[in-house]
Amino acid sequence: MSASDDSELVQRAKAGDDDAFARLASQYRGRITATASRYARGRPELEDLVQDIFIRAWKGLGKFREDAPFEHWIMRIAIRTCYDFLRRHRRRRELEILSDDPIPDRESFATGPANEDEELRRREAWEIVQRLLEQLGEKDRVAVTLIDLEQRSVKEAAALTGWSESNVKVRAFRARKRMQELYRNLTPRD
Repeated sequence: MSASDDSELVQRAKAGDDDAFARLASQYRGRITATASRYARGRPELEDLVQDIFIRAWKGLGKFREDAPFEHWIMRIAIRTCYDFLRRHRRRRELEILSDDPIPDRESFATGPANEDEELRRREAWEIVQRLLEQLGEKDRVAVTLIDLEQRSVKEAAALTGWSESNVKVRAFRARKRMQELYRNLTPRD
């Protein structure tokens, strides 16, 4: 769908056409879900987060000025909603981290059977990344997720978060350093 098609649907949705907003939501659901999946743990949490994003978009549609593409506007809502979600759930996550099973160490990947399935390795690596991300502050987690996991430019990450480009760079750098420290601590020292 083109920006002009989006614009037409936005105009209709602003005029109260629920079907027009449903088409916009359907168009961006995949991208919104992919973004939210980097912040939520588990399907129910992800579904709630995606629903919150679309509710905020629906409620805020009247404020959309159309001076930028609808896609940028809704993705900014998604990032901010994910950030709010992280803040609300931070304390609960800290308790979960303390009570979860120990994180597998780096050597567990190297000592597995020679015919270990590559997909299993990816899932285990992703689990480690998720656990490391959960130990970061909310803003650092958002920065490293946007820059490194979603591979967005610094400029785009700054636009989505409302931070300066230098703030995005510094936060992403510090988050990477912190994750490296946390990862090194996974291996017991002799």
